[in-house]
Amino acid sequence: MSALHPVDWAIIAAYFVIILGLAWWVIRQKQQTSTDYFLAGRHLGWLIVGASIFASNIGSEHLVGLAGSGATDGVAMAHYELHAWCLLVLGWVMVPFYMRSKVFTMPEFLERRFSPASRTVLSFISLVAYVLTKIAVGIFAGGIVFSVLLPELRFMGLDSFWIGSILVILFTGVYTILGGLKAVAYTEALQTLVLILGSTLVTYFGLKALGGWGELRSIAGSEMFNLWKPLVPAGIEGTWAPVKEAGRMAWYFNDNYPWIGMLFCAPIIGLWYWCTDQYIVQRALGAPNEREARRGSIAAAFFKLLPVFIFIIPGMIAFALAKSGQSAALQQELFGAGGELIRANAQKAFPMLVTTVLPMGVRGIVVAGLLAALMSSLAGVFNASSTLFTMDFYSRLRPNVSQARLVHMGRLATTVMVLIGLAWIPVIRGGRGLYDYLQGVQSYLAPPIFVVFFFGVFMKRLNAKGCLAALITGFSLGLFRLAVDTPVKMAAGFSYAEGTFLWVVNNIFFQYYSLIIFLASVVVMIVVSYLTEKPSYEKISGLTYGTITEEHRKESRASWQARDVIASVAVLALILAAYLYFRG
Repeated sequence: MSALHPVDWAIIAAYFVIILGLAWWVIRQKQQTSTDYFLAGRHLGWLIVGASIFASNIGSEHLVGLAGSGATDGVAMAHYELHAWCLLVLGWVMVPFYMRSKVFTMPEFLERRFSPASRTVLSFISLVAYVLTKIAVGIFAGGIVFSVLLPELRFMGLDSFWIGSILVILFTGVYTILGGLKAVAYTEALQTLVLILGSTLVTYFGLKALGGWGELRSIAGSEMFNLWKPLVPAGIEGTWAPVKEAGRMAWYFNDNYPWIGMLFCAPIIGLWYWCTDQYIVQRALGAPNEREARRGSIAAAFFKLLPVFIFIIPGMIAFALAKSGQSAALQQELFGAGGELIRANAQKAFPMLVTTVLPMGVRGIVVAGLLAALMSSLAGVFNASSTLFTMDFYSRLRPNVSQARLVHMGRLATTVMVLIGLAWIPVIRGGRGLYDYLQGVQSYLAPPIFVVFFFGVFMKRLNAKGCLAALITGFSLGLFRLAVDTPVKMAAGFSYAEGTFLWVVNNIFFQYYSLIIFLASVVVMIVVSYLTEKPSYEKISGLTYGTITEEHRKESRASWQARDVIASVAVLALILAAYLYFRG
């Protein structure tokens, strides 16, 4: 495995200098109010909004997990990347309500629509989830990237996993603490360009080393190019028949992808993430008006289509190079001496492709792109967590506090998140079990949030008691599943007695359990709301479709033009084209 050349190091150094210079330029612009610090003064243009949304979404876990899934299962996981249509829902459906309410956070919007109690519950759950998932998973995946790209790096007894994770957390934390959302958004816009350029070069040089697109299709086989396999059922048995696998019962279809889960659960998770999660929506809230926020969402939808080609395809290229024997290093890592694919090693597919096929100089650009992915995702979660804590907890406990004090508290909260990130490193490195375990967390926490936001917007009759009941019910079901799963994931050799209730709960595929939570939350919210008093329609004016005034409609209609519609249709056409092309 070739080491980085001095030219590569020079490019990486230049990247850091440019990021530092851009962040410093933003930091020098005084941010004296909470709007300046948390929402960039609501001055972000549509391109910055779109690029920032994309960069926040694309973290090191994509480079590790998505490319790894490409090496093991081909384009199957592209379904999640083709959720670009969810960003159109954000821009056309949810943005008008968010911009009209002038909120700082998603829980604050929930308070406007329902009650302060629902805001508190959502804020608390969101903060806990960010610490458990986004920070933890990002650090774990970033450590893997560093351990593969710079395996020889050592300092004071620390290996490359520790050194890389610590440096990136500290570097990202500094400009996030000092610059707020504006520093995060502008650096993410630049990081988006670096990330796309670097990953595109990996795809190009990977195909060149392999012998072209036709050679990839030939070696990988039609099954790896089949995007429909998770969705098309092979009869009832393909969905529900229990299959023994590694000592557990799983309702799987075609190697781990249940078609009912992909068809119904995946969109729920997608709409929650892209349309209601503070981590993403905060960028749209930083736009000056509805038009810029919507166009930023549409731009992000175009960007979101790229991971299929710049992450999943490189993973497939790594598989093909290894399978054909054209890369001895990849063959040894992915197949070993036995000749069978080692799925656990597939997470190294992307960084190993970087070290084996890229020429001098280009490797430096790509490593800078990897660093961009790592830094942008961490910066996003640091900033979102800081905003949630400061605006949803501190400002409510101290309602008369000065704007300067709010900014100071925001910086202090970000500092705490950085310290938590550093403290997570030894825990995350404890094993893959924790990483795998954390992947299902959002599937258990997302459904009740999706329900209260979307049903709350579309059904004006739903009230605060129904919202709170749905949140408590949904979160309780999710936490119960996590409590049941934890001993199995964390304690070696632990398992429940086969056939018992806890065994059944633990062995239901996580997407199916997520659907159960969704249905329970819907029923509880509607039943409780209709059994209790109506909400005050004057209080929720402009916050639901049933309470929009004629003035609101005119404002929204004036905020979009034909070009916005055409661009949105183009996104849908590209998604359809992907489904038609990847048919095996």
